[in-house]
Amino acid sequence: MIHENFYEMRRAQDEFLTRKNHINKDFYNGIYNRWENPVLTRDHIPVTWRYDINKDTNPFFMERLGVNAVMNSGAIFLNGKFCLVARIEGNDRKSFFGVAESDTGVDGFRFRDYPIQLPDTCPEETNVYDMRLTQHEDGWIYGTFCSESKDTSSKDLSAAVAACGIVRTKDLEHWERLPNLVTKKSSQQRNVVLHPEFVNGKYAFYTRPMDDFIDTGSGGGIGFGLCDDITNPVIEEEKIISPRVYHTITEVKNGAGAVPIKTDKGWIHIAHGVRNTAAGLRYVLYVYATSLEDPAKVIAEPGGFFLVPLGKERVGDVSNVVFSNGAIVKGNDVFIYYASSDTRMHVATTTLEKLIDYTFNTPEDMHRSPDCVKQRCVLIMNNLDLLERDKE
Repeated sequence: MIHENFYEMRRAQDEFLTRKNHINKDFYNGIYNRWENPVLTRDHIPVTWRYDINKDTNPFFMERLGVNAVMNSGAIFLNGKFCLVARIEGNDRKSFFGVAESDTGVDGFRFRDYPIQLPDTCPEETNVYDMRLTQHEDGWIYGTFCSESKDTSSKDLSAAVAACGIVRTKDLEHWERLPNLVTKKSSQQRNVVLHPEFVNGKYAFYTRPMDDFIDTGSGGGIGFGLCDDITNPVIEEEKIISPRVYHTITEVKNGAGAVPIKTDKGWIHIAHGVRNTAAGLRYVLYVYATSLEDPAKVIAEPGGFFLVPLGKERVGDVSNVVFSNGAIVKGNDVFIYYASSDTRMHVATTTLEKLIDYTFNTPEDMHRSPDCVKQRCVLIMNNLDLLERDKE
């Protein structure tokens, strides 16, 4: 017998899922729009994923398998739907993936009937999270994600090893697991993104070499490497293309985010940068561009951050954090999906023209306070001169 509370809970959830989202009119920077409501939260998780709805086995209608957070979603437009492959963290701290779909890209996201059941090919693997989705020119959709295992060489119970897991699919329903990425010069990998096109006839990856599960160690930033065979993914050499820099938003670490966006002027990358503060690590998003002819060559680097957590976004399981690993381009519109504080998913929207303008016309970081204030004074002087001429 189905518990009567189920129908009331499902009705309330349907009402919640069909609410319309609206642009946040209190925010403006001319670059993108922020939207008032998160697009995915723990409240979007289907009731049937969390509750045993059988009154005989769950007479008090208790939540049996709770969900703590929904975050860090890969994104792709497929079969007329905006699809997010979200990281879902259960109350048990284990993460798994689920596909949520929307007609609009800003609201109405609903999860498919079941979460993704990846092929269980790594017995040592404990946790998986943060999948990037690449629609590759070879015809497959690839997912690259963090595969976490216990570090058996350490006596520290929290010590772990991070590797890049790889899967591929055609429909986000049936998944083939490929071997984990091997990078000869890096002992651990996180935040790996597969480039959507072949480079010199090879598969190209943006990497984040690390010596340790948390600390990058000798890892200098976002790397770039090539491999011959995606079914035997081995990268011999990694070239750092977006380095960590002292007293910037990437001082502690940085990593690739969404799959790069191809434009007439270059590949635009949305990445994350991390710095330390008295309140702990602060994660923000930043942008840079690489050449169409050579995706490992940086051709534009706007100074400072692109997007930071604001208001309620600053509070959550890991506060003061934004993280993006998915964006969708549909026509001229760009949908940037980002998580706040390891808790919920949001969307920011812009256009290709605006994103290109921001990327290629925003001044670079001058790296020293005297030079930064000179840069700003030039802007002010030009504006004041224009105002004076406008009076005439």
